[in-house]
Amino acid sequence: MPQPPALTPEQRQQALAKAAEARRQRAEIKEKLKMGQVTLAKLLKDAEKDDMVGKMKVLAVLESLPGLGKVKARRLMESIGISETRRLQGLGSNQREALLEQVGD
Repeated sequence: MPQPPALTPEQRQQALAKAAEARRQRAEIKEKLKMGQVTLAKLLKDAEKDDMVGKMKVLAVLESLPGLGKVKARRLMESIGISETRRLQGLGSNQREALLEQVGD
C-alpha cells in the first residue's frame, strides 16, 4: 500500500484544518436540505460549479432530505442505477433527471 506524502507539521496542520472546514460546510448544506432551505435541484445545479458541493456523496444528500431515510435512499439509488459511492459531480444528466423526478423536488 502506498505511503501518504511526507508533510511538515505545518502542512499537516493546514491539511487537517482544510478537511475540518470541508466537513463543516458539507454538514451545513445537509442541515439546510433537512430544513427545506435548499432544494435538491439547486444543489445539483451548484454541484456543477462548486467543488465542495460536487464532492458530496449522493447517498448522504438523499438521506438528508425530509421523508427519505437510509433504506429509502438506497432503494431509490438502486432503482435509478446510481452506485452508493457516487458523488454529485459524477452524476449523468439522465440520473439527475431521474432523481429529481423521483424525489419531486
